[in-house]
Amino acid sequence: MKNKEFDIPFSGLKQGKHHFEYQIDNTFFDSFDYDEFNASDIAVVAVLEKMSTMMELTMQATGSVHVNCDITNEPFDQPVAGNLKLVVKFGEAFNDEDDEILVLPHGEHQFNIAQYVFEMLALAVPSKRIHPGVADGTLDSEVLRKLEELQPKENNEQKDDTDPRWDALRNLLTDKK
Repeated sequence: MKNKEFDIPFSGLKQGKHHFEYQIDNTFFDSFDYDEFNASDIAVVAVLEKMSTMMELTMQATGSVHVNCDITNEPFDQPVAGNLKLVVKFGEAFNDEDDEILVLPHGEHQFNIAQYVFEMLALAVPSKRIHPGVADGTLDSEVLRKLEELQPKENNEQKDDTDPRWDALRNLLTDKK
């Protein structure tokens, strides 16, 4: 099984809170065949609270991913932050269909959180990635200059927005007099 370091062996843990820390880089995303990031540096803290009949897992992630801007293709570090809460219960069969509830079969002694970490982080990155220099005007980019050059010019002259083909037809109506 891949990403064994994300296995949480809960059977030997006492009741109460237990902390797990992970440092995420691109090798983690490569294991999911996910190549959207040039690089990544994310810290994930997972807190498992073990109770007598169930467990609660709370995860928080902070860090950054190195991506290319969707407008200029300039690389930059996109800050990411995410959190996830998962209730772990026991039942007859494994069931992870609910985003917030994981059902493990009775007798299980560990579970893997890699898929949950992946989904939390993939959703934490904005779908539109824009270099911060684009928004504040500090990025000097050939692509931005070209986009500015090709941008439609505003026409300050107030002119009739009529189609010249219709003007010719209007003249026919006024020539009848």
